[in-house]
Amino acid sequence: MDRHKVRAWVMYDWANSAFATTMIAAVLPIFYSGVAASTLPNEQMATSYWGMTQSIAMLIVAVLTPILGAIADYSGFKVRFLRLFSYLGILASLCFVFVGKGDYVLASFLFILGTIGFTGGNAFYDALLNDLVEPEKRDYISSRGYAYGYIGGGVLLILNLLMIQKFEWFGLPDSLAGTHLSFASVAVWWFVFSLPLFRRVKDTRTGSSHTIGQYAKIGFSRIIHTFKRIRRYPELLKYLIAYWFFNDGISTIITMATIYGTEIGLDSFSLIAALVITQFVGIPFTLLFGKIAQRLGSKISLYISLGVYVLIVVFGYFMTQAWQFYALACVVGMVQGGSQAIARSIYSRLVPSDRPVEFFGFLSVSSKFSAIVGPFVFSVVGLATGSSRLGILALAVFFIVGIWLLAKVDLRKGAAEAETIHA
Repeated sequence: MDRHKVRAWVMYDWANSAFATTMIAAVLPIFYSGVAASTLPNEQMATSYWGMTQSIAMLIVAVLTPILGAIADYSGFKVRFLRLFSYLGILASLCFVFVGKGDYVLASFLFILGTIGFTGGNAFYDALLNDLVEPEKRDYISSRGYAYGYIGGGVLLILNLLMIQKFEWFGLPDSLAGTHLSFASVAVWWFVFSLPLFRRVKDTRTGSSHTIGQYAKIGFSRIIHTFKRIRRYPELLKYLIAYWFFNDGISTIITMATIYGTEIGLDSFSLIAALVITQFVGIPFTLLFGKIAQRLGSKISLYISLGVYVLIVVFGYFMTQAWQFYALACVVGMVQGGSQAIARSIYSRLVPSDRPVEFFGFLSVSSKFSAIVGPFVFSVVGLATGSSRLGILALAVFFIVGIWLLAKVDLRKGAAEAETIHA
């Protein structure tokens, strides 16, 4: 294992997490509602349009994912395509400096491009782990990258908060200029901290070359093949359906929380500061949930986190003040990382022992398709009722159904099926 290359790989997570925190979760949703979509008739419509933008972006990403996976596996050009998609995300982030009042269509378009760059790049970034790290050390290195992403994204988010709230420190005329500078900082941060990976890690050609159409055929045929195979593992299939529901609820809260807070009247400082809290609270509590799972069992640990999410969306319906948003941010930070880590761990014990990569690839693609539903439901309920409060409350259904389906999964039986059934 080349430590310099591995360190460069880890730093890419530090680099692109800037997009996840500033553009997806914190600053951009506030800007979209308060500036880009400010000419719409009301803030609730802006919230719904943002939800629709999220759904469109995830739909495109879901369609592209199996194609990109096939390219990563068969072309050998992982770094080349990682650079291409990274530059797309970087350029989209930088172009937000040109988005002004009423430019919500342009903002939505740029966000979709940025999401394609961010998520598409991750398909090749993840695939590089197998090339750079031996199997027995991949869990540790992968976790290290995840931790670096938390820290890097959090550090830049704090800097962005200062740019917006203390714009005079940076010689800027107002907070809008600070917001535009924040978008530019995402592009610079992502680009600069990606350079070690692009310079140190080189592609190794596999000798296999296909057209885009052939890659698409390979990618989708693999997904169809896995879907047919997965039905032979009943407990895994039940768990997967449960996962689609509760994971969609979690991802929708992540993407919609800030713009929802904007609609109900919270100021940008409170919203961004709350996201910073979530970012750093998540680090120790993710580790704590691992301990809870060891003590009480994975299923009980997941029940606890999902039950807390039900309370979060119910409380979010009644939320009116900044301190309440802070409180919810802390609670979300307590369960967000833990729930996702435990859910992934359970899945790993249910997949066939001889085909883990195939089934985790299917999880990645299928969860992206399912993630379209949450923001769409949030938006439709908001538009139909004229209240995004009902949209946030509707997310409780995703968690309740997920918990109900999870209760029907026999983990011991599923683990046995994974070991004994081979196709």
